[in-house]
Amino acid sequence: MSNLLLLLVVLLTAIALVLAGWGMGVWISPRSYNRLKEEAYECGVPTRGRSWMQFKVGYYLFAILFLMFDVETVFLFPWAVIAGELGFTALWCVLFFLVVLTLGLAYAWKKGALLWK
Repeated sequence: MSNLLLLLVVLLTAIALVLAGWGMGVWISPRSYNRLKEEAYECGVPTRGRSWMQFKVGYYLFAILFLMFDVETVFLFPWAVIAGELGFTALWCVLFFLVVLTLGLAYAWKKGALLWK
């Protein structure tokens, strides 16, 4: 089987699975609509004030920093599993990666992005 044909089979299978999942969701989902179902749910307590309010930018910065260092862990885990087989070149590459992330953390710390005000 040629690579192009294999790619076509994979793409068509992916499209078919997505459409099948979407179709099943439309087919078996409940269809009762009322005003209460469209309200925002927050632990059963009605909201006070406007639902659309601005959040402080600190929440977003904290979330972005969390994701950045969470992705760091995702990249380091596979490397750590086969670190013995890779040699010194891989060690230097990972050390460079960690230095760049440490510099990013130091910059964020200096700018006060980690302070919860």
